[in-house]
Amino acid sequence: MQNLNPDITDFDVLYEDNHIIAINKRAGDIVQVDDTGDEPLDEKVKKYIAKKYNKPNGAFLGVVHRLDRPVSGVILFAKTSKALERLNLMFKTREMRKTYYAVVRNRPEPPFGNLVHWLVKNPQKNVTKAHGHEVQGSQRSELHYRLAGELNGYYLIQVNPITGRPHQIRVQLSTLNCPIVGDNKYGYPRGSLKKSICLHARRLQFIHPVKKEPVDIIAPLPKDGFWDKFAHLVHEKDEEIVLKGE
Repeated sequence: MQNLNPDITDFDVLYEDNHIIAINKRAGDIVQVDDTGDEPLDEKVKKYIAKKYNKPNGAFLGVVHRLDRPVSGVILFAKTSKALERLNLMFKTREMRKTYYAVVRNRPEPPFGNLVHWLVKNPQKNVTKAHGHEVQGSQRSELHYRLAGELNGYYLIQVNPITGRPHQIRVQLSTLNCPIVGDNKYGYPRGSLKKSICLHARRLQFIHPVKKEPVDIIAPLPKDGFWDKFAHLVHEKDEEIVLKGE
């Protein structure tokens, strides 16, 4: 029987040193414990570190950001309290450059731009609503997007979120009439049987919190047959980022 909640292995690790570890999160994994009772990713990573470095009393691991459960891609954890404190500040002050890719069925109009909304999350329903102006209890949310390519009636969108709000990319793209493929919570007509949506956290670029050196982490696309078709478009956009020196 297939293990639907597999442990972390070396294959899942994108970057690791004494201070930080980055994992290529699988769609379907939760980052921290919730009411489902499923083992969260942070616990899996703790077990991986404890086993790898023979730490019988367990390993320290700090969560500095999150990805929604149906989203795949790079997620960063702190292995020391010093790194955790500094990474928390870097995310708060927006010193992290985050690049996502989303696949949608409707062409975004305009094909590029900035989206600014005020988001309110309903924790009971686990759904976020976007408003065009500030309302009570809302958080300002901003992202930049651009059309990255088209394939067989699907559109690939590159997204660089400026803020980091719950469900931000999902709900903001839906305001463009571009719900993400598989995301029936935000307007796509049907959900995915794999409990995933076509949103991938591709890249994280930042200055190392301790070494003060540039770090550029790229998460390979999921090998699910669908994302494979967009790999050449994603690689082209990766090269553009390198050429521009972003």
